[in-house]
Amino acid sequence: MTSVVISATLADVEEVKVVVAHHERATLRVGDVFLKIDADQTRSDVEVEAMTMAPIPTPEILWRKPPVLALTALPGRALGRLGQPSTASSAAWAAAGAAARRLHDAPLPPWPGRRLGDLASRLDGECEWLVTNGVLPADLVTRNRRVAEAALRPWTPVFMHGDLQIAHVFVDHDEITGVLDWSEAGQGDALYDLAILTLGHEEHLGDVLAGYGTDVDLDVIRAWWSLRSLLAIRWLVEHGFDPAAPGCEVDVLKSRM
Repeated sequence: MTSVVISATLADVEEVKVVVAHHERATLRVGDVFLKIDADQTRSDVEVEAMTMAPIPTPEILWRKPPVLALTALPGRALGRLGQPSTASSAAWAAAGAAARRLHDAPLPPWPGRRLGDLASRLDGECEWLVTNGVLPADLVTRNRRVAEAALRPWTPVFMHGDLQIAHVFVDHDEITGVLDWSEAGQGDALYDLAILTLGHEEHLGDVLAGYGTDVDLDVIRAWWSLRSLLAIRWLVEHGFDPAAPGCEVDVLKSRM
Protein backbone atom coordinates (compact mmCIF):
# COMPACT_ATOMS: atom_id res chain seq x y z
CA MET A 1 0.00 0.00 0.00
CA THR A 2 2.74 2.44 0.91
CA SER A 3 4.53 2.02 -2.41
CA VAL A 4 1.25 2.71 -4.23
CA VAL A 5 0.72 5.91 -2.24
CA ILE A 6 4.24 7.08 -2.97
CA SER A 7 4.13 6.36 -6.70
CA ALA A 8 0.66 7.83 -7.13
CA THR A 9 1.20 10.99 -5.10
CA LEU A 10 4.85 11.90 -5.38
CA ALA A 11 5.94 11.64 -8.98
CA ASP A 12 9.40 12.46 -10.35
CA VAL A 13 11.20 11.75 -7.06
CA GLU A 14 14.66 10.31 -7.53
CA GLU A 15 15.26 8.94 -4.02
CA VAL A 16 13.32 7.45 -1.13
CA LYS A 17 15.25 7.69 2.13
CA VAL A 18 14.47 5.63 5.22
CA VAL A 19 14.79 8.08 8.12
CA VAL A 20 13.96 5.60 10.88
CA ALA A 21 12.38 2.16 10.88
CA HIS A 22 11.60 -0.36 13.60
CA HIS A 23 8.87 -2.82 14.57
CA GLU A 24 6.31 -0.17 15.52
CA ARG A 25 6.69 2.54 12.89
CA ALA A 26 8.75 3.85 10.00
CA THR A 27 9.45 7.28 8.53
CA LEU A 28 10.42 7.78 4.89
CA ARG A 29 11.59 10.94 3.18
CA VAL A 30 10.41 11.30 -0.41
CA GLY A 31 11.66 14.57 -1.84
CA ASP A 32 10.41 17.30 0.48
CA VAL A 33 7.73 15.10 2.03
CA PHE A 34 7.96 12.82 5.07
CA LEU A 35 5.75 9.74 5.14
CA LYS A 36 5.12 8.33 8.61
CA ILE A 37 3.74 4.79 8.77
CA ASP A 38 2.50 3.81 12.23
CA ALA A 39 0.98 0.50 13.27
CA ASP A 40 -0.89 2.23 16.11
CA GLN A 41 -3.39 4.73 14.77
CA THR A 42 -3.99 6.10 18.27
CA ARG A 43 -0.46 7.54 18.20
CA SER A 44 -1.14 9.04 14.79
CA ASP A 45 -4.42 10.56 16.04
CA VAL A 46 -2.55 12.18 18.93
CA GLU A 47 0.16 13.51 16.62
CA VAL A 48 -2.30 15.18 14.28
CA GLU A 49 -4.36 16.76 17.07
CA ALA A 50 -1.27 17.90 19.02
CA MET A 51 0.26 19.59 15.96
CA THR A 52 -3.05 21.35 15.35
CA MET A 53 -3.12 22.66 18.93
CA ALA A 54 0.57 23.49 19.45
CA PRO A 55 1.46 27.22 19.65
CA ILE A 56 4.90 26.61 18.11
CA PRO A 57 5.90 25.74 14.52
CA THR A 58 5.21 22.18 13.37
CA PRO A 59 5.34 20.44 9.98
CA GLU A 60 2.39 21.07 7.68
CA ILE A 61 0.03 18.09 7.42
CA LEU A 62 -0.36 17.39 3.70
CA TRP A 63 -2.69 14.42 3.89
CA ARG A 64 -3.50 11.37 5.94
CA LYS A 65 -4.48 7.93 4.66
CA PRO A 66 -4.04 5.42 7.52
CA PRO A 67 -1.56 4.04 8.25
CA VAL A 68 0.31 6.84 6.38
CA LEU A 69 0.65 10.47 7.47
CA ALA A 70 2.30 12.88 5.01
CA LEU A 71 4.12 15.93 6.39
CA THR A 72 6.20 18.71 4.87
CA ALA A 73 9.93 18.81 5.51
CA LEU A 74 11.07 21.51 7.93
CA PRO A 75 13.64 24.11 6.89
CA GLY A 76 16.97 24.26 8.69
CA ARG A 77 18.55 21.39 10.56
CA ALA A 78 18.11 19.50 13.79
CA LEU A 79 19.44 21.08 16.96
CA GLY A 80 21.68 18.03 17.33
CA ARG A 81 21.80 14.27 17.82
CA LEU A 82 22.15 12.16 20.93
CA GLY A 83 25.72 10.88 21.15
CA GLN A 84 27.15 13.64 18.95
CA PRO A 85 28.39 17.13 19.84
CA SER A 86 25.89 19.83 18.91
CA THR A 87 27.15 22.55 16.58
CA ALA A 88 24.12 24.73 17.29
CA SER A 89 24.73 28.07 18.98
CA SER A 90 23.79 29.02 22.53
CA ALA A 91 21.11 31.25 21.02
CA ALA A 92 19.58 28.29 19.18
CA TRP A 93 19.45 26.25 22.40
CA ALA A 94 17.86 29.21 24.18
CA ALA A 95 15.30 29.48 21.39
CA ALA A 96 14.43 25.81 21.99
CA GLY A 97 13.91 26.60 25.67
CA ALA A 98 11.66 29.53 24.78
CA ALA A 99 9.61 27.31 22.44
CA ALA A 100 9.18 24.77 25.22
CA ARG A 101 7.93 27.53 27.51
CA ARG A 102 5.33 28.66 24.95
CA LEU A 103 4.12 25.08 24.64
CA HIS A 104 3.92 24.60 28.40
CA ASP A 105 1.97 27.84 28.81
CA ALA A 106 -0.63 26.75 26.23
CA PRO A 107 -4.04 25.26 27.13
CA LEU A 108 -3.90 21.60 28.09
CA PRO A 109 -4.76 18.96 25.50
CA PRO A 110 -7.97 17.07 26.37
CA TRP A 111 -6.39 13.62 26.65
CA PRO A 112 -4.60 12.45 29.84
CA GLY A 113 -0.89 11.92 30.29
CA ARG A 114 1.35 9.63 32.33
CA ARG A 115 0.33 8.63 35.84
CA LEU A 116 2.83 8.54 38.69
CA GLY A 117 1.85 5.07 39.78
CA ASP A 118 2.33 3.67 36.29
CA LEU A 119 5.76 5.29 35.99
CA ALA A 120 6.95 3.94 39.33
CA SER A 121 5.75 0.43 38.53
CA ARG A 122 7.34 0.47 35.10
CA LEU A 123 10.61 1.77 36.52
CA ASP A 124 10.74 -1.08 39.02
CA GLY A 125 10.15 -3.61 36.25
CA GLU A 126 12.77 -2.16 33.90
CA CYS A 127 15.42 -1.97 36.64
CA GLU A 128 14.78 -5.60 37.54
CA TRP A 129 15.08 -6.62 33.87
CA LEU A 130 18.35 -4.71 33.41
CA VAL A 131 19.98 -6.43 36.38
CA THR A 132 18.47 -9.92 35.92
CA ASN A 133 19.58 -10.05 32.28
CA GLY A 134 23.04 -8.66 32.98
CA VAL A 135 22.48 -5.67 30.71
CA LEU A 136 23.90 -3.20 33.26
CA PRO A 137 25.81 -3.60 36.56
CA ALA A 138 23.55 -3.68 39.61
CA ASP A 139 25.29 -0.72 41.26
CA LEU A 140 24.76 1.45 38.19
CA VAL A 141 21.06 0.59 38.11
CA THR A 142 20.63 1.03 41.87
CA ARG A 143 22.32 4.44 41.92
CA ASN A 144 20.25 5.76 39.02
CA ARG A 145 17.06 4.28 40.46
CA ARG A 146 17.68 6.39 43.58
CA VAL A 147 18.38 9.50 41.48
CA ALA A 148 15.21 8.86 39.44
CA GLU A 149 13.00 8.92 42.54
CA ALA A 150 13.15 12.73 42.60
CA ALA A 151 11.08 12.80 39.40
CA LEU A 152 8.31 10.69 40.94
CA ARG A 153 6.50 13.51 42.69
CA PRO A 154 3.25 15.36 41.98
CA TRP A 155 3.48 17.97 39.22
CA THR A 156 1.18 20.58 37.74
CA PRO A 157 0.34 19.25 34.27
CA VAL A 158 1.28 21.25 31.18
CA PHE A 159 0.94 20.70 27.44
CA MET A 160 3.95 18.38 27.10
CA HIS A 161 5.55 17.30 23.83
CA GLY A 162 6.59 14.02 25.41
CA ASP A 163 9.59 13.26 23.17
CA LEU A 164 11.36 16.60 22.85
CA GLN A 165 14.73 15.18 21.89
CA ILE A 166 17.07 17.48 20.00
CA ALA A 167 16.70 15.52 16.76
CA HIS A 168 13.05 16.62 16.73
CA VAL A 169 13.80 20.36 17.09
CA PHE A 170 14.78 22.17 13.87
CA VAL A 171 16.54 25.52 13.79
CA ASP A 172 17.66 27.99 11.15
CA HIS A 173 19.68 31.14 11.96
CA ASP A 174 19.10 30.49 15.67
CA GLU A 175 15.31 30.42 15.27
CA ILE A 176 13.04 27.42 15.72
CA THR A 177 11.55 26.41 12.38
CA GLY A 178 9.55 23.49 13.70
CA VAL A 179 9.24 20.56 16.09
CA LEU A 180 8.61 16.99 14.91
CA ASP A 181 7.08 13.78 16.27
CA TRP A 182 4.13 14.66 18.51
CA SER A 183 2.77 11.14 19.02
CA GLU A 184 3.73 11.18 22.74
CA ALA A 185 2.17 14.59 23.43
CA GLY A 186 -0.27 15.04 26.27
CA GLN A 187 -0.64 16.38 29.77
CA GLY A 188 2.58 15.95 31.73
CA ASP A 189 5.54 17.36 33.62
CA ALA A 190 7.23 20.41 32.10
CA LEU A 191 10.58 19.29 33.49
CA TYR A 192 10.35 16.02 31.57
CA ASP A 193 10.39 17.94 28.27
CA LEU A 194 13.36 20.03 29.42
CA ALA A 195 15.20 16.88 30.51
CA ILE A 196 14.63 15.09 27.20
CA LEU A 197 15.73 18.20 25.30
CA THR A 198 19.05 18.24 27.19
CA LEU A 199 19.60 14.47 27.59
CA GLY A 200 23.25 13.76 26.83
CA HIS A 201 23.88 17.49 26.37
CA GLU A 202 24.05 18.70 29.96
CA GLU A 203 26.42 21.48 28.93
CA HIS A 204 23.50 23.23 27.16
CA LEU A 205 21.05 23.07 30.07
CA GLY A 206 21.91 26.63 31.11
CA ASP A 207 21.14 27.93 27.60
CA VAL A 208 17.80 26.10 27.52
CA LEU A 209 16.80 27.43 30.94
CA ALA A 210 17.81 30.97 29.94
CA GLY A 211 15.35 30.73 27.06
CA TYR A 212 12.72 29.01 29.21
CA GLY A 213 12.81 31.99 31.52
CA THR A 214 11.95 30.56 34.92
CA ASP A 215 13.69 28.73 37.74
CA VAL A 216 13.40 24.95 37.74
CA ASP A 217 14.47 22.18 40.11
CA LEU A 218 17.74 20.87 38.65
CA ASP A 219 17.56 17.73 40.76
CA VAL A 220 14.31 16.82 39.04
CA ILE A 221 15.87 17.43 35.60
CA ARG A 222 18.70 15.05 36.53
CA ALA A 223 16.18 12.57 37.89
CA TRP A 224 14.34 12.54 34.58
CA TRP A 225 17.65 11.93 32.75
CA SER A 226 18.14 8.79 34.84
CA LEU A 227 14.52 7.67 34.72
CA ARG A 228 14.15 8.10 30.98
CA SER A 229 17.43 6.27 30.30
CA LEU A 230 16.50 3.35 32.56
CA LEU A 231 13.10 3.04 30.90
CA ALA A 232 14.42 3.31 27.35
CA ILE A 233 17.23 0.76 27.28
CA ARG A 234 15.21 -2.43 26.84
CA TRP A 235 13.10 -0.85 24.07
CA LEU A 236 16.21 0.40 22.28
CA VAL A 237 17.91 -3.00 22.44
CA GLU A 238 14.81 -4.85 21.24
CA HIS A 239 14.38 -2.45 18.30
CA GLY A 240 17.95 -2.63 17.05
CA PHE A 241 19.40 0.55 18.57
CA ASP A 242 22.53 0.78 20.72
CA PRO A 243 22.02 2.58 24.06
CA ALA A 244 25.70 1.92 24.89
CA ALA A 245 26.97 4.05 21.99
CA PRO A 246 29.18 6.95 23.14
CA GLY A 247 27.14 9.75 24.67
CA CYS A 248 23.89 7.79 24.70
CA GLU A 249 21.71 6.36 27.48
CA VAL A 250 24.28 4.15 29.21
CA ASP A 251 26.77 7.03 29.34
CA VAL A 252 24.04 9.26 30.75
CA LEU A 253 23.54 6.74 33.56
CA LYS A 254 27.30 6.46 34.19
CA SER A 255 27.55 10.24 34.52
CA ARG A 256 25.34 10.04 37.61
CA MET A 257 27.77 7.74 39.45
